[in-house]
Amino acid sequence: MKEEEALENEELYEHFKYTAHEGQEPLRVDKFLMNFIENATRNKIQLAAKAGNVLVNEIPVKSSYKVKGNDVVRVVLTYPPHENLLVAEDIPIDIVYEDDDVMVVNKIAGMVVHPGHGNYSGTLVNGLIHHIENLPTNSNERPGLVHRIDKDTSGLLVVAKTELAMAHLSKQFFDRTTERLYYALVWGNIDQEDGTIQGNIGRSLKNRLQMDVFPEGDFGKHAVTHYKVLERFSYVTLVECKLETGRTHQIRAHFKHIGHTLFNDERYGGERILKGTTFTKYKQFVDNCFKVLPRQALHAKTLGFTHPTTGKFMQFNSEIPEDIRQCVEKWRNYTVNQNE
Repeated sequence: MKEEEALENEELYEHFKYTAHEGQEPLRVDKFLMNFIENATRNKIQLAAKAGNVLVNEIPVKSSYKVKGNDVVRVVLTYPPHENLLVAEDIPIDIVYEDDDVMVVNKIAGMVVHPGHGNYSGTLVNGLIHHIENLPTNSNERPGLVHRIDKDTSGLLVVAKTELAMAHLSKQFFDRTTERLYYALVWGNIDQEDGTIQGNIGRSLKNRLQMDVFPEGDFGKHAVTHYKVLERFSYVTLVECKLETGRTHQIRAHFKHIGHTLFNDERYGGERILKGTTFTKYKQFVDNCFKVLPRQALHAKTLGFTHPTTGKFMQFNSEIPEDIRQCVEKWRNYTVNQNE
């Protein structure tokens, strides 16, 4: 009896929480969670369910439970998530600008922005809390962060150093008054010189590690990406993207949706040859491009925002990283030689 009381009184920490889409087909909860949680095994999820740590609508369920539309699935454990146990680490950070209120950093490709499942150290946040004491936290308990970019995307991020800066910058991102320009190399020859991609972005119903584009009014959140062509290279196109909204994987999902997946974007299928010839020589050329640029061709080049204290609009630009620059140069040379 005492053991049961102790178990009931033991504090449980939420590690994962997912709400099933309204159109979710009945699916075993262990399979459902496998679609969401990177690096998780089905056996571990089944053990967690057996221990009563998998809840659906606040009730512990067996791993065979069938998740239905609007079910709220939570995984709770007796210890806090690693991301809540942040450890300061002396990690090199490319600081573009810093004052008492804000910091602008140029994140390298391959660096995770904040700790999460499978990435508990070596993140930008680990480095930030080593560099700055008492960073304010956002609603997700992520020190200093008002926005983020993906692990394998390079480029500019603004960090809030005070509570005032956090509130001010968060409102700017919410009100869409910031300026964010990205450079992307995408598969295919885009028809127009410029255009706008609109479509709600939400978690894919087929692959939970991807985001997908849905018709307005169905799933997902409103998302708008403006683009203009910078340079054409026969089978790929270099574009500048201006974000009106800032959804997870927005540029990656939007360009796949219009048939122009980002070059070497493995998660969205861009690591395969999607356009071009069947010649062995061409295949070898593209493979060499993949080796030069072993990640998605996406860089957050320009960032603009109003300073939370001075009220002055500040704009920052970053150089195109060497891996993207080399890849673009290869395509440029290929196109010139092809046309000779």
